[in-house]
Amino acid sequence: MDGLVRLQNTDLAVFEAGDARKDLPCAVTPVKPVLGFDLRFHTGYDVSIPLRELAGGENVLTVLFRVAPANRPEEYVYFNQKFRVPTIEEDARGDALLQGFFDVGEGPYKISWLMRDRTERVCSSSWDTEAVLPIKDKQLALGINPGEIQRMDGEQFKEEPPIERIQTDSPLNVKVLVNFAPQKADSAALQPADTSALVSILLQISREPHIGRFSIVAFNMQEQRVLYRQDSANRIDFPALGEAVNTLNLGTIDLKRLGQKHGDTEFLTDLIKQEISGTDAPDALVFAGPKVLLDANVPPGELRDVGDVSYPVFYMNYNLFPQAVPWKDSISRAVKFFRGTEYTISRPRDLWFAVNDLVGKVVKAKGGRTIAAAASK
Repeated sequence: MDGLVRLQNTDLAVFEAGDARKDLPCAVTPVKPVLGFDLRFHTGYDVSIPLRELAGGENVLTVLFRVAPANRPEEYVYFNQKFRVPTIEEDARGDALLQGFFDVGEGPYKISWLMRDRTERVCSSSWDTEAVLPIKDKQLALGINPGEIQRMDGEQFKEEPPIERIQTDSPLNVKVLVNFAPQKADSAALQPADTSALVSILLQISREPHIGRFSIVAFNMQEQRVLYRQDSANRIDFPALGEAVNTLNLGTIDLKRLGQKHGDTEFLTDLIKQEISGTDAPDALVFAGPKVLLDANVPPGELRDVGDVSYPVFYMNYNLFPQAVPWKDSISRAVKFFRGTEYTISRPRDLWFAVNDLVGKVVKAKGGRTIAAAASK
């Protein structure tokens, strides 16, 4: 959506009248506010237009809408979008489907919406919507204040502002191994919704004030490749991570990998052994990502070679449909071998509770190791 909104007097007249206009035939469907893994409510609209109404030379559709809290109707935030329409045949059938989104905090809102083409034909609509947190989710710390209205940021890998950390001589040091892969293992692309969920897991961890050092290993099971590595830094470099993730090309097949019977299992085995047996022992090791269902699991004998692991191991399993895929995957079995903890992340509240529980367990485990070390002296 454009940052600058230019309103004509006729646009304001349409908004103020509040009547539905169909000079330009279209059907507008409001999108109910939905809480995302980023702990922000996302809402917006879908609009369909018969292609025959756009027939002819190139056209431009301009969408203007304004949003205000229901209890402060004079405090509108304005948005606009432009959709360029190519040349369309006179006998074209079907509909064009367009969308727009924005973010809101908890509360009720009023929306006035219109769309016009180059000939000033107008389609307009208005509706009320409300973003509501269920009672059981009221303790969630949302990323947007009640009554707040913001543009939806399409950049997922952006620099995070500084976090005020808990002052201690020994802040938590966490290593995260995240599998940037789609929910469907055979998908030819990493969907924006999947990327958002995986980035949100990292964001929730990075914003935890108890954690002061971060090691990140981003990998992809389908390509059997480590995409990015960041060792013991005081923040996660999201822009650099994003550049690395953008190098994924899931729609291609490596002939070399096809010749390996269990190449994916070997890759995962080597990755786990390398990261767990490293010399830089963290306070916790966290796996994150969708289920990794392989023909052969990591051999227990290979995991025994790692030796004793002195820190807790966790698995944040991003699984939107746990009932459809209830069985353990290869990472689950490896984490269980190390007596680790697994969380199923299906909804935003799952992520919030998982991070809080994880940090509590890590703080307790580190305190126990510190006491044991002092007693042995």
